[in-house]
Amino acid sequence: MPYSVSSTGRKTLFQNFCIILLAFRGWRAEVAAPLPKQCVIIGAPHTTWFDLILTWLLMGATGVRFRWISKAELFRPPLGWLLRALGGMPVLRGARANFVVQMVEKFAQYPDLRIAIVPEGTRQYIDHWKTGFYYIAMGAGVPVVLGYADYAKRRIGLGPIVMPTGDIDADFAVYRAFYANVTGAIPSRQGEIRHVRD
Repeated sequence: MPYSVSSTGRKTLFQNFCIILLAFRGWRAEVAAPLPKQCVIIGAPHTTWFDLILTWLLMGATGVRFRWISKAELFRPPLGWLLRALGGMPVLRGARANFVVQMVEKFAQYPDLRIAIVPEGTRQYIDHWKTGFYYIAMGAGVPVVLGYADYAKRRIGLGPIVMPTGDIDADFAVYRAFYANVTGAIPSRQGEIRHVRD
């Protein structure tokens, strides 16, 4: 599915600063246009903590804002306020907390909500993706945006935009085809893009 580089419009001083920081390391930020107001953004492959730094620079360079999720324990004082300011959204984990339901309710509550999720769930190698992002998108009726940090091509971006069909096997085939051309920082940690049936 095609995507385009967002290069139109006047840039703010902060956007230009982030663009320069990326360019200094040979990177370029890209974003599908237009990005929907509500969506689930997946970030893959996720093999290093530096992916988060690139993600913040992507938001700064493009002006696109989205939230990223993490366990609620990380948002306690003294750094909780900073994580929230950087786009963090705390979620409850555990047997009593249904993560998918929590996120679907967030979409019902906020008309302009973009949530970023790492489907691998870890920076280490894993042989399958977690499917929470997929069922959140299905439950909320929002598209999945394929986010990436391609260390071979030095590109950090958002797009293509894929609406889940309900056929998870077919949809995962689309994800596999796209990410087959994306190289993470540590390729040996890139796991298989497949789901495990419950």
